[in-house]
This record gives sequence, structure tokens and C-alpha cells, in this order.
Amino acid sequence: MKNSRLLQIIILVLGFGFLYLPIISLIVYSFNESRLVTVWGGFSTKWYGELLNNSQLLDAAWLSIKIGIINATIAVILGTLAAIVLVRYKRSKMRSSLDIMVAAPLVMPDVIIGLSILLLFVSLENMLGWPQRGQLTVILAHTTFSMAYVTVVVRSRLISMDRSLEEAAMDLGAKPLLVFLTVTLPIIAPSLAAGWLLSFTLSMDDLVIASFVSGPGATTLPMVVYSSVRLGVSPQINALASIIIFVVSIAVLVAGLMMHKQEKRLAAGG
Repeated sequence: MKNSRLLQIIILVLGFGFLYLPIISLIVYSFNESRLVTVWGGFSTKWYGELLNNSQLLDAAWLSIKIGIINATIAVILGTLAAIVLVRYKRSKMRSSLDIMVAAPLVMPDVIIGLSILLLFVSLENMLGWPQRGQLTVILAHTTFSMAYVTVVVRSRLISMDRSLEEAAMDLGAKPLLVFLTVTLPIIAPSLAAGWLLSFTLSMDDLVIASFVSGPGATTLPMVVYSSVRLGVSPQINALASIIIFVVSIAVLVAGLMMHKQEKRLAAGG
């Protein structure tokens, strides 16, 4: 028994080490004096100062954040509607088709998604003159696959939800829209927050699809980082990545606390 428990602890430590040691190494080397990211030359914060003067990286980071926020918001709205249809309207003839459409982006390679969306945009531009490749096409492409992930997350929460709460509200005279806003929405709020964060992360992380559908003036942060890495990793990228890690960690922590409080409140009320 002791050997088995020790083995489990070792596997756990190795697993977490494999996941987080590279991130810790990146943060440490963002304070490296040397320009060589693999050689420690002493502690320094100069790369953070130089990052503030690097307009290319900052503009790409701001563009990625803006695209991520818009994409995540639209994906949550569309994904929630799709999840409601899949869970509540089981007799609909279009349900099976919608189910397949939702599952397709989850298993489709990014290269196939990017190429197919690019061909769609090119065809539309030839016929209608819209949309021209740029920030809008990146948002549309990211929303296409992000909403599928939101649908899966929200759908699982709706399936496990106690519908008697909605029925009680309607028995008391509440209209369907009011029931959704005051009963359903607060219950599925943690899944909406999780779906939003997941969509934002997927958008910030995407390189392949954005490379297909982006145009002039729509160079996202992963594209800039990838082009820079091909010529050699700059310590400024480490500094930017460290800032993003810090901000994302705070956001995840706040969202986790909110979801935990929501679950405790629902448990106490139940």
C-alpha cells in the first residue's frame, strides 16, 4: 500500500513538473540579463522596459486580446443558444444535424478548418465583395470553432440542471424569458464563465487558423511570436509571456472563486 501511494505521488509530481516547469523557466528567464535565453547572465528587468517600446509586439498583443474578447462573447451567446436547442428541443428534426455540426470543429484538424474557412471567405469576397480578410475574418473564424466548445460545456450543465426550479417559477406566473433570466441563467453562469475563458484562451493561442484567414493589419500575437522564434527567441517574448501568464492566472483564480461561491450558494439553497 505504501509503495503504491509513493508511486502515485511520484507520478503526480512528474506530471505537474512536466506541465509547469517550462512555464516557471520562461518566467525566470524573462529576468535574464543576457540576450541568450538559454544562458543565465544575471538578474535584470530591462527586457520588460524594452517590451514597452516594442510597438509590434504590443500591437499584436492588443489585437489578440481584442479579438479574443469579441470572439469569446459571441461564442458564449451562440454556444448557449445551441446548447439550449440540443437539450430542450429533442424532437426537432434539425437536432441531429446540429449535433454533428457542433461536434465537427472539436475533432477537425486546425489546418482543415482554416483552409475551408479561407475558401469560404474567398468565395464570398468574389461574389459579394465581403468580407475582406483582416480582423473581422479572424473573429468569424475563431467564433466558428470556439462556440462548439462553449456548446459542450453549457450543454453538460443544462443536462444536470434540475428543471423543477423552472417549472416552479412558471407555475408562479413567470414568463419564459423571465424564467431564463432569473432562474436558468444564474444556475448555468459558472459554465458560461468557463466557456468564455476557454474561448478566449483558444483564440489567444490559435496560430494555424489565424494564419489562413488574416490579412494586412491583422497580425495576431501567436503569428508575431512564431515569426520571431524562427529567427531566434527574444527575451522580450519571455517578458510578454510572463505578463500574460500573470494576468491569466489572476483571471482564472477570480473565476474559480466566483464559481466556487456560486456552487456553495446553490448547494445551500438546495
